[in-house]
This record gives sequence, C-alpha cells and structure tokens, in this order.
Amino acid sequence: MASKNRKTKITKTVVDRFPCPSIGQTFLRDTALQGFALRANPSGLKTFIIEKRINGKVRRITLGPYGVLTTEQARREAQKMLGRIAQGIDPIAEKERKAVLSTTLWQAFEEFKKARKHLNARTLYDYELVIKSKLGDWKDKPLANITRKMVSVRHQELGAKGSKNYADLTMRTLRSIVNFAQARYTDDDGYPLIKDNPVTVLTLTRAWHPKKRRQTVIKRHQLPTWFEAVYDLKRPENQESFHIVADFLLVLLFTGLRRQEAAQLLWKNVDLKDRTLLIPDPKNHEPLTLPLSDFLIDLLTERKELAVNGHVFPGRDGQGYLIEPKRQIQKVIEQSNVSFTIHDLRRTFITIADSLEISPYAIKRLVNHKMKEDVTSGYIISDIDRLRGPMQRITDSLLEYSNKEEPKKVILLEGGHKKTARRKRALEAI
Repeated sequence: MASKNRKTKITKTVVDRFPCPSIGQTFLRDTALQGFALRANPSGLKTFIIEKRINGKVRRITLGPYGVLTTEQARREAQKMLGRIAQGIDPIAEKERKAVLSTTLWQAFEEFKKARKHLNARTLYDYELVIKSKLGDWKDKPLANITRKMVSVRHQELGAKGSKNYADLTMRTLRSIVNFAQARYTDDDGYPLIKDNPVTVLTLTRAWHPKKRRQTVIKRHQLPTWFEAVYDLKRPENQESFHIVADFLLVLLFTGLRRQEAAQLLWKNVDLKDRTLLIPDPKNHEPLTLPLSDFLIDLLTERKELAVNGHVFPGRDGQGYLIEPKRQIQKVIEQSNVSFTIHDLRRTFITIADSLEISPYAIKRLVNHKMKEDVTSGYIISDIDRLRGPMQRITDSLLEYSNKEEPKKVILLEGGHKKTARRKRALEAI
C-alpha cells in the first residue's frame, strides 16, 4: 500500500504514476517548491494544492484538479499564491471576501429569512413584495454594489411617483437586509466585509419623508351611527360573511386588538368558561391573555355556534381566516358617514379607557404595550382578574356611548339547546 505522504519533485510522469488510495487520501509533496503538493483520493481524482501556515494555522488551499491544470500550470499558480502569502495576504480570506461581495440582494434576503425565523409570515411577505415590486432591477445586483447615490435617486423616484410612506418603507426594508448582511458576513476580527450601508445617506441628508402619526378615532357622537351601520351588516337577509365582518369589527373595538391578532384568532385560544382569550404571538412576541366582558362573551358564544373551522372569523367559503374586508367596511363608512380604519378601532378603545381614568399600567396590559424605561412597572403584576374590571368598564362605556342596550343574548330554546336570538327568529320564520 502506498504511503499516505511522499516527497519528490512533482512532474507529469510522477503524477501519472502516483497511485490513488482505496480509502482515505494520500499526498505527494514537492521537494522543489515547499508548500506545493498533490492530493489523491479513492475516486481517482488528483488535485493540486498548497499547504502553508497562515496567521498561525496550517491552511490547505485547492489550486485545481490534474487534467484541468497541467503540472507546470499548477506549479506557476502555486508560486503566485505562495508569493502573496509571503506578503501577508490570506488567499482563503480573500476568496471568502470576494464571495461575500458578490452576494446579491436576493441572496442576502434569502439568508435574512432563514435567520429571522421569529418574524411572522406576513412581515416576510411584505418584505418580499417590496423587493420584487420596487427594487426588482436590483434583485440580482451584488449588495455591495448598491451605492448611496442609487439609494437617493430611487428614494426620490418612488416618493415622486407614488406614496412617500411606501418609498420610506422600501428603503427601510433595504436597510434591514444590509444591516443583517453586515452582521452576518465578517472577517476573522469580526469587522463587516460590507463596509457601508448605503441607506444611511437618507439619514445624513435628512431625506426621509416626515411621517405624521395617525391620531384618528371614532368620536363619541359618531358611535351611535357607527354601531347602527355595523349591526345593519347582521340583517337576516345578508350573507353570513357580512355577519362575520360585523362581529369582527365589534371584537376589534371592544378588545383593542390589532387587525391580524383578531383575524387570526383561533377557537382553541378562546375560553368561554374562563372568560378569556389568548393571543399567543402578538406583535411584540409577548403572549397576551385578555379577559372577556359580558358583551364579548355573548358575541363569541353566538359566533361559536356558527363555527365552520378553527378560526373565530373564517375566511371566504369557510377557508382560512378573514382577510381585511374592504367592501363591508366601506359599506359601514357610507351608511354611518364615519370614515375610519381598522386601527382606528384600537385607538378608540384606548381613548375610551383613558377617559375613564383607568390606570395607565392596566391600559398598557390590555393593549399589550411594552412599558419601557419605567422602573415602577417592573414591580406591578397585572393578573387577568385585576384586568376584568377595567375591561368591563370600557365595554359599558362603549355601549352607553352607542345608545345600545346589551346586545342579543344567548337564550335557551326548547330542548335546552343554546341558540341565538337571530337563529330563533330564523326558526320562527320557517
């Protein structure tokens, strides 16, 4: 069996005669050029390599296979590389650096998605949509080749042609991906191989578009007509989808939940006996358990009897969950003459709570806001039972402002089965 390590001057004849091992790998090291060698493996492949101590570690660098490179070509390549190593250049690090610098925007985004598993699917979908629709011509461009000037020009173009907010969103998306790439791709000392995040030019030149935070709510005097329009969606002759949207809007107003939190609410996370609902993965990733007021218990009990899948608010044809119902919302807006967005319902909930002088800590717990830089909050533990009172007070106040009595109660029909008032009317009409 051939020795795993042999030394001789590497020539074509020697390489041709050098046997490949049956297992493992064998090396033929050149006596004329220290560090130049040939490696053979059981598959019959013979590869030219160099071996050299770089930064205190012996590194093995592949030059290329015999047949692609002749012996003399390999020797010349080895001489060049060994010369560069002698000058303090690390060929492996340089190769890695070139690979990083050729990483495209889309490749970096794919790595970003793998690393940021905590981000919900909708956020990642929005990122992908932004890249494809607004940065599509940059998708296959090396990330390192995107310059500050390119960012400035594209930001101005997007702002001039369409939504200024969307122009900012596009560049914030790009900034996040570059920040990730800078942290992901570093040299041996931990310094980023991509030196500059080109989106910083928008901060340096103060080019971000000023953003006014929406402060709109449904005002007290608007609540009666808004409620009337919402309940009108639940007219017996309307499709079940209209009834679902009405309940969806009411739950948003009476809980302060965010749109997706309510839309994706599962029956397994609603406990009607314990009078609570759970949002396992809200925006801040801190699970939220909310107490349910009497109004919500009645509404959800009725909705549970009409359940068609695991979602409290099922989507079209009973598939999945409810997607933003623009048509029904527009109908409510037109009938009530109250212009509102879904997030306005959350702001209305918070505004009503504040007007009742409910503890700020209780309000923050109810809407799942983090209490940053507040030492006192760290000593306050708000359990569910302590939040039931504030939640019921907010409900009572909303009902008072709406000029409505307690909504349709769950009643018992013959046989002891629970049926809703709406269902009873439908049965009586038969």
